[in-house]
Amino acid sequence: MSLFSGGKDSSWALYRALEAGHPIERLVTVHPDGDSYMYHVPATELAGLAAESIGVELVTIEPADFETEDVVDAGDQGDAELRPLEAELNALDERLDGGITGVTAGAVQSEYQTSRIQAMCDRLGAELFAPLWQEDPQALAESMLDAGFEIRIIKVAAYGLDESWLGRRLDSDALADLQALNEEYGVHILGEGGEFETIVTDGPHMDRRIELEYDTEWDGTRGSVRITDAWLE
Repeated sequence: MSLFSGGKDSSWALYRALEAGHPIERLVTVHPDGDSYMYHVPATELAGLAAESIGVELVTIEPADFETEDVVDAGDQGDAELRPLEAELNALDERLDGGITGVTAGAVQSEYQTSRIQAMCDRLGAELFAPLWQEDPQALAESMLDAGFEIRIIKVAAYGLDESWLGRRLDSDALADLQALNEEYGVHILGEGGEFETIVTDGPHMDRRIELEYDTEWDGTRGSVRITDAWLE
């Protein structure tokens, strides 16, 4: 079982799980209800195309499954956001032969997210496979590029990241620019603080590349890619 948004971190965790020979029976994509403390938000609607290219069945959790409107405490918010995911995994655990023995997640440095996912795995009786956890961000980014991941930036929200970053490929030149922004402004190399969000459009674990058509939306300080069409090559 792999938690999967289509972004670089969950895609890399999935790739590492497949490379290690872990059986991935399902990809699970959560479509949060608005902004989220627990989940990657932008362009999760493309997870279906990615799953088709990867060749693993996708399970989705829709916004209607969330009941967080009256939650104001950050800790309670994270717990509330986790509930529909845990309910779905419990249902899958009953349906799948042998149940769920492991969950793959792409957490890098967020104790807030990882502690909740670990607690969920403990309740499920499943092992947590988190191959990015506490790894060096620079080394992780370089490993993704060396493996052949094609990563596009689809949202930016940090000083130093302007409209030109929207839709930009995260390649060695972009990584060098991020290193400079990290030194000058503290921008996290992997966008762990919400500075930017990504989508993986190709990689060695995918049979076909995702092609995109999109517009950009920019308000002067932050912006995002609005995808108008997407298909498999």
